[in-house]
Amino acid sequence: MRKKKKLTSSEIDGVQYRRSPTWQIALAQMNGGAGMCFYILMGYASYVANAGYGILTAMVGLILTATRIFDGVTDPIIALIMDKMNTRFGKIRIIQVSGWLIQVLAIKILYDWASGKGHGIITFVLLYMLYIIGYTMNNVAAQVMGPVLSNDPKQRPMINVWSTIYNYFVPVSFSMVIVMGVLPKYNNQFSVPMLAEASTICVCISAVFLILSVIGISSVDKPENFVGIKAGNKEPVKIKDMIALFKSNRALQMYIVAATSDKIAMTVTSQAIIATMMYGIIIGNMQISSILGLIAMLPSIVFAIIGARYAGRYGNKESMVTWTKVCIALAVISIIFFVVIDPRSIASFGVTMILFVLLHLLLNGSKMCITTANGAMMADVIDFELERSGNYLPAVVSGTFMFIDKIVSSFGAVIATGCVALIGYTNTLPQPTDQLTNSIFWMAIGLFYGMPIIGWICTLFAMKFTPLSKEKMVEVQKSIADKKAMAQAEENVQ
Repeated sequence: MRKKKKLTSSEIDGVQYRRSPTWQIALAQMNGGAGMCFYILMGYASYVANAGYGILTAMVGLILTATRIFDGVTDPIIALIMDKMNTRFGKIRIIQVSGWLIQVLAIKILYDWASGKGHGIITFVLLYMLYIIGYTMNNVAAQVMGPVLSNDPKQRPMINVWSTIYNYFVPVSFSMVIVMGVLPKYNNQFSVPMLAEASTICVCISAVFLILSVIGISSVDKPENFVGIKAGNKEPVKIKDMIALFKSNRALQMYIVAATSDKIAMTVTSQAIIATMMYGIIIGNMQISSILGLIAMLPSIVFAIIGARYAGRYGNKESMVTWTKVCIALAVISIIFFVVIDPRSIASFGVTMILFVLLHLLLNGSKMCITTANGAMMADVIDFELERSGNYLPAVVSGTFMFIDKIVSSFGAVIATGCVALIGYTNTLPQPTDQLTNSIFWMAIGLFYGMPIIGWICTLFAMKFTPLSKEKMVEVQKSIADKKAMAQAEENVQ
């Protein structure tokens, strides 16, 4: 006889919540690790487009923006398919495995089998679109995992601690392998052979994460965990329902404002050309970015745990506000720091290096706290909609968000490439060996620190108007429990 899933009760609000074992959460969230491998690799898309397909810098930005819009269009489609899916094998595992296979096919052709073979813009665009379909499937599956694993307000932020750990550990580790292990083999040039080797490493590492994630999510990826609270509610969801959802759900609207503003900033700062200007040209040591990431790994995890506990105690909304204010202050201080010092002295491992590392650790750690609360808030938005409408549609809610999120953040790549084109990089891209100029300095600092500040200001605005306070979510969970009991009673009578 299968052991019944353990339920615990909050000592504060008295609501009985659904929880999952820590080991299960840790494995399930490795789906994010698999996704981040591809995400980091695609950060070099500008280089493979230029070196492997002969596409000019400005055109690369436009292509990445257009395909990002396509990325947004695929989200509601995949979400609708997923919420309609009802198999004995569940739905999360089917979507995430299928998405991984599509991504592998796309990046191997894009970075290896077709790159440098005389193909042009059409081949690049088609392969990038194929990758986007797989990437979207992976993202939709990841968004659904959290609400299914737990609805406990104290455990939900901890779920996102694991997600944050992988989302930080994997990019840092993978980037270190690429920048310190692969790049030097090719004379520190992002060449076609170098990018092909990087794609093979990406496939191997992501496969391990995928297998472990499938193991972790298996026990909760069941049809009974995807039902609403309306008795006899079997109506299939349609596109018009997604539009109505966006128009009527204030929690979703404000979450979109907060998350998309941060996302477009992250999209800009995560572009390889920005990292090249910041670390390779301004600081003068490209490898220091990977070393710095390694140093920041453990403190960031500690910050994520602190942020999760803070969110569990004060609510996700209050946590977002607090840590966003901290990030703004630290980013401003970082800008002033770069202005008053000689940036090249950072690479000399002296006092300025210590100060830079300290600022980086504090800022990066505070970002982890925001990310942890942000992820948990999506689960709150899903439950808010469940209580409001009676429909449990985690994929549709997350798909609606991701559609708008990707449309907005699609401009991140064109902002990055467009800005570097303004300072002279029209036919080539920044390389670590380029000469530092004032235009490069101010453009890199403005994009690296200025863009996130704008995003965080938007977050503060959104949190001012969101209904998802800690007290409101207690009411939501109580209401869901009562409505489910009433729906069950009605079905028993029938």
